[in-house]
Amino acid sequence: MTDLSKYRNIGIFAHVDAGKTTTTERILKLTGKIHKSGEVHDGEATTDFMEQEQERGITIQSAATSCFWKDYRMNIIDTPGHVDFTIEVYRSLKVLDGGVGVFCGSGGVEPQSETNWRYANDSEVARVIFINKLDRIGADFYRVVGQIEDVLGANPLVMVLPIGIEDEFVGAVDLLTRKAWVWNDINDASKFEIQEPPEDMADAIEEWREKLIEKALDQDDDLMEKYLDGEEPSIEDVKVCIRKGTIALDFFPTYCGSAFKNKCVQMVLDAVIDYLPDPTEVKPQPEVDLEGNESGEFAIVDPEGPFRALAFKIMDDRFGALTFIRVYSGTLNKGTTVLNTYTGKTERIGRIVEMHAEERIELDKAQAGDIVAAIGLKNVQTGHTLCDPDNPATLEPMVFPAPVISIAISPKDKGASEKMGVALGKMIKEDPSFHVETDQDSGETILKGMGELHLDIKVDILKRTHGVEVSVGSPQVAYRETITKTLEDSYTHKKQSGGSGQYGKIDYILEPGEPGSGYEFESKVTGGNVPKEFWPAIKGGFEKSMDKGVLAGFPCLDFKVTLVDGAFHAVDSSAIAFELAAKAAYRQSLPKAGPQLMEPIMKVDVFTPDDHVGDVIGDLNRRRGMIKSQDAGTTGVRIKAECPLSEMFGYIGTLRTITSGRGQFSMEFLQYNPCPKNVAEEVIAEVKARDEEAKKK
Repeated sequence: MTDLSKYRNIGIFAHVDAGKTTTTERILKLTGKIHKSGEVHDGEATTDFMEQEQERGITIQSAATSCFWKDYRMNIIDTPGHVDFTIEVYRSLKVLDGGVGVFCGSGGVEPQSETNWRYANDSEVARVIFINKLDRIGADFYRVVGQIEDVLGANPLVMVLPIGIEDEFVGAVDLLTRKAWVWNDINDASKFEIQEPPEDMADAIEEWREKLIEKALDQDDDLMEKYLDGEEPSIEDVKVCIRKGTIALDFFPTYCGSAFKNKCVQMVLDAVIDYLPDPTEVKPQPEVDLEGNESGEFAIVDPEGPFRALAFKIMDDRFGALTFIRVYSGTLNKGTTVLNTYTGKTERIGRIVEMHAEERIELDKAQAGDIVAAIGLKNVQTGHTLCDPDNPATLEPMVFPAPVISIAISPKDKGASEKMGVALGKMIKEDPSFHVETDQDSGETILKGMGELHLDIKVDILKRTHGVEVSVGSPQVAYRETITKTLEDSYTHKKQSGGSGQYGKIDYILEPGEPGSGYEFESKVTGGNVPKEFWPAIKGGFEKSMDKGVLAGFPCLDFKVTLVDGAFHAVDSSAIAFELAAKAAYRQSLPKAGPQLMEPIMKVDVFTPDDHVGDVIGDLNRRRGMIKSQDAGTTGVRIKAECPLSEMFGYIGTLRTITSGRGQFSMEFLQYNPCPKNVAEEVIAEVKARDEEAKKK
């Protein structure tokens, strides 16, 4: 059996362009996994193997790889930084035990850093911080440490101090040993010297070392007492305390360097081994029942235990579908049969492979703590639990956000239609935040996703990977509808056409719910006027009708139905009759309950140089944006605003024009807000015109 204390399952995450993929490349080079580092800007990075990633210089899908450092096995996932692909970060963090948060030494804590940090907090993942790019103009290690405290509300534990800055950055001082690690050859990360630190840093080293030891010894009262009595703790004791505090998320060991210039990456690798948890040291995954409620049982990380694994990613490549799984408990052998608790069906594991980006190494088995890919699984999707058929259990599933933007596509020729259907089926399996549906009226295929770039990449994959040329319509916003008034109403469904009839009468109250409450149903019927067995049918009738609102056919959200009375017929009443009554009641009452169109509001984060702030704010105001804050940094200003998605299409082009190409922005969904009357009227008119056009066709 493998020694699990020598395992580290880690993810590397950060804002776009903070240097995650370059850091991963340097780690792979140092651990001997690759012999030549590929550069992101040359399109040669190992983990960026999609054509779209190489062209754009960004990571789109998380890539898994394994390597060894000082006899420790590391399973590493390099995640995307762009906001449209945060789903990849979320699902990777869900199955990891630790992470390396990379921050840019000049850009500091950027918008996507915040989102990823929040995901890591939600998943309770222990982290080491790496402040990268200290060789850049405007880099400032101490400023970024301050931002991590202020913006993220985190507690960085500074482990090293940089020697020099910008062009003069040569390495770092390890505060525990008071030794300087210096790199003189920027082309070879393995060539460095450990020497005495510069004399002019002596005071700073002692000051920061004292802070480090005091924070660390908070984990052990006895050691703290001795330290206050003047007894210096051993480095080993301090390391034990740091490990304990890191795993408890009390603080985050913080390092610095320049991955691109091959400096200080070894210190981060050592920190991963010294301070991040092995699979047995993290909270075990809770098991849930079929309704999603916690059962009180846990998947204990033990190779001898019952088999439990979570599928966290599906990837389709030239060899077929790969299902990435994290094994939490038990052992998985090649050729065995496992149960998918979501579908209730068994699946045979054809082959098990260890992934190195897109290369694969065949394995005979995988055990608790491993992250591997399985080949041969047919009906497994992201978030499904695989387990021992004789000892079934479900792990806590993943929850994905709803898409906020859609486009219509159609194949350019008839022959491509079937090909497109197969390709989209594979793409939906790979990406849970990507939805596809067919418009019932126009017959068009609608793609739904998290942002313009997300859908742009999907169309590109259709074209290049699957060879399907498509025509693309303009982006559409995912509006919603709700109600604003409380209404008491009644509906009777009565049908008699020979033989047994249908009868169901319901008296109900329809009222607006709290934002985000969804659909609620309650029955206050007493005395058996509507028998209990028909309540689920009434609830279901309203629920099935929610997909289509009465204003423009958008889904309806946030309302409550209370069943107060009704009547039934001993012979003619049935569940179907009451469901039909509820559906008709929905259509009858919604127009009278003050229907309101709701639009998605985005949290927008814009970076602009100082001299363009006024123009950028003016433009956001024209887009119905609400400015929330302005933060001045060394290289420009960050403006936080809330804007309707409908006003943000093509914004990157406008921003680049205003700021002479120097502006950047990111946005993510925040909430649904009521649509202004003039905008609502335009949207409703547009939808009706589109429906008329579709009918003519």
